[in-house]
Amino acid sequence: MALLQHAPAVDRALFLNSSSSSTSFHQLMLQGPAFFPGHLHRRRVTFEVRAGASPISPKDCIVEGPGRRQALALGAITTCISLTYANSASSEVKKGFQSVVDQKDGYSFLYPFGWQEVIIEGQDKVLKDVIEPLESVSVYMVPTTKQDVRDFGPPQEVADTLIQKVLAPPSQKIKLVEAAEHDDDGRAYYTFEFIARAPNFTRHALGAISIGNGKFYTLTTGANERRWEKMKDKLQTVINSFKVFDVYGG
Repeated sequence: MALLQHAPAVDRALFLNSSSSSTSFHQLMLQGPAFFPGHLHRRRVTFEVRAGASPISPKDCIVEGPGRRQALALGAITTCISLTYANSASSEVKKGFQSVVDQKDGYSFLYPFGWQEVIIEGQDKVLKDVIEPLESVSVYMVPTTKQDVRDFGPPQEVADTLIQKVLAPPSQKIKLVEAAEHDDDGRAYYTFEFIARAPNFTRHALGAISIGNGKFYTLTTGANERRWEKMKDKLQTVINSFKVFDVYGG
């Protein structure tokens, strides 16, 4: 806890609340080829959209008739907002990628075609390459009362604390390469790059964090260091595609 105590700008409660999931999170991010336990199956509401998906017409969002309007208006509006966002995301899918839009939790991202979904305890969404197990992407969320990621401190400080306390076990040798801030549609994001060295492998990783819907979102992706040059552009596309959006209804 020493590092956390010396990072006053970071909300300690965020990382303390995440401690119960730290073991499985470490397994996901930075362990070797056998780090995917196949359990904790959950039912989710998630769009996986490929390029060329049929567009959603505005007329699909019209509820006709006074009786139906009264009964279905809220549900129809919520559904159409989500479907419209999913359609918007699908129009931006790059060749060689697929899209995930989670309308329940309010986030979306692209991932390389062919990666498969796996279930990891403590993670909201995980996809990985079936041959190269260190090539993966995951989304992790914890509740927060903060409204903006900048409330936790500057990018380098927040990224370093997150890596040290959540993304990597103490046995890993960690190097934070860089951290930066950008704004997308009025929402602040921090992105960062780091290297984690273990006795039998080195993982080169990228991350993105933001806040919305009362949650602190962390997306991480990476690859074995030996494949970094081949994979870095694809992984950067994953990071650049990550979006958090407001969830309406419930």
